[in-house]
Amino acid sequence: DAAISGLAALSPVPVTVRADAQPRPPMAVEAIAYFIVAEALTNVAKHARATRAEVSVTRHGDVLRVLVRDNGAGGADPAGQGLAGLADRIAGVDGRLSVHSPAGGPTVIEAELPCGS
Repeated sequence: DAAISGLAALSPVPVTVRADAQPRPPMAVEAIAYFIVAEALTNVAKHARATRAEVSVTRHGDVLRVLVRDNGAGGADPAGQGLAGLADRIAGVDGRLSVHSPAGGPTVIEAELPCGS
């Protein structure tokens, strides 16, 4: 929560953060979650033309769910370098990335990361 709130505080776009990831996931999963949020908020600031964003990190059993949503213009390309890099990193831990970004927005990036029990 503190690390993600720190990223949000540095964003030029106002970001609301909700985090409830108890029990705490393994450090490798935390690092990937942090990277997802950092990349997504960077994309929001650079490309989305958004006026706000929200980050939600929750744990449901053995799955950590990371959701980043903005109210920008949409059109994010899942095959683009940044999002493809996220997908590769998430796949490395058998996770899943979903990108929904229709033209006109909003953009929703969701990752599910297995945490083990």
